[in-house]
Amino acid sequence: MEHIDTLIAARWVIPIEPERRVFDHCAVAVHHGRIVAVLPAEEALRRYSAAEIIERPAHVLLPGFVNAHTHAAMALLRGAAESSSLEHWLRHEIWPLERRWIDAEYVRDGTCLAIADMLTSGTTCFGDMHLFPEVAAQTASEARMRACVGLPVMEAATVWAGSAGEYLDKGLALHDEYRDDPLITTALAPYAPWALSDEVLMRIRRNADELDIPMTMHVNETRDEIEVGGERAIARLER
Repeated sequence: MEHIDTLIAARWVIPIEPERRVFDHCAVAVHHGRIVAVLPAEEALRRYSAAEIIERPAHVLLPGFVNAHTHAAMALLRGAAESSSLEHWLRHEIWPLERRWIDAEYVRDGTCLAIADMLTSGTTCFGDMHLFPEVAAQTASEARMRACVGLPVMEAATVWAGSAGEYLDKGLALHDEYRDDPLITTALAPYAPWALSDEVLMRIRRNADELDIPMTMHVNETRDEIEVGGERAIARLER
């Protein structure tokens, strides 16, 4: 028998591949943090000697969900002015609250709450975009949660950075810190086209290309953002 770390047997197993398949009474074999086989449970018990066997006879086992865009720390503001339009909600409710309260402790507490919520619902990986990204990265790492942490870039001064250059310098330093981390990756996260000049957007693009860093951004969130100054946001980003 082949020794492995963990064998998880479930009533149903739904893998990514092959697509649209549901396997009855199957097991997932895991060794050194990697899935080595998905096979019928009876066959798995004959083939593998596992240090840990987890049996879930009435459960579905499937890959963790991915929440591709979050502002995890904002879990602390859940329920604030929910009936407002996005622009009013941001400018007159959320941003004033964040200017008053946001600091490293706020981001740590909010990210912890968001991670607890996500894990409860089966989400095991999330993309984040918020100030104090170093705190979000550390919090996710300590929770053993996969995360792509956005490195925020704005021209407006905040408690985390005073200029676009400072945002980029601090963000790229964090990228270097987590370059080889098994759980945490990073992405450049310019806030939105309307919030950044062409010069800053081009600098972000150069950094992304040179360092092979992905990018995430709010684009066309509202009707008013589709076209600004006679130019559509997507067309501006493409030129």
